Amino acid sequence: MGKEAKTNAMRMLERAKVAYTPHEYPHEEGTAVDGATVARLTGQDPARVFKTLVTQGADRNYYVFVVPVEAELDLKKAAKAAGVKSVAMIHVADINKVTGYIRGGCSPVGMKKQYKTVYDASCLDKPTILVSGGRIGTQVEAAPADLIRVTRGITAEITAERP
Repeated sequence: MGKEAKTNAMRMLERAKVAYTPHEYPHEEGTAVDGATVARLTGQDPARVFKTLVTQGADRNYYVFVVPVEAELDLKKAAKAAGVKSVAMIHVADINKVTGYIRGGCSPVGMKKQYKTVYDASCLDKPTILVSGGRIGTQVEAAPADLIRVTRGITAEITAERP
């Protein structure tokens, strides 16, 4: 990858001495692609591709949740993991203001501020997972433990049960 192709997330991983593999996928400039499509375009198992969701708690603080792309965040479980009464998804229009990233390119690594970050516990049974590289069209693959360490995250069961 050329110097200009590096994202803030990649630079932060390098600074923390985290080994990662960048993956790029085709996209229309500025157009977000859903996670299942990202998994397909990168040739990855969707269970290893994680999306980053940003919420606001009843306490007005922001919380970040990282879940498999085909899973749904269970807001009750998420609130419990974050230690707050409730959480609600933030409005898409607020993503950039809160994280510094845009919809479809929101990485748990390298946000404007360090928010409490919770990874779905399913990440722990995988050698590596993919999360957004901080730009639409870019994913980074790294060991879950490294991503958790860099974001000072925790793990919990935070996805909805499949019917």
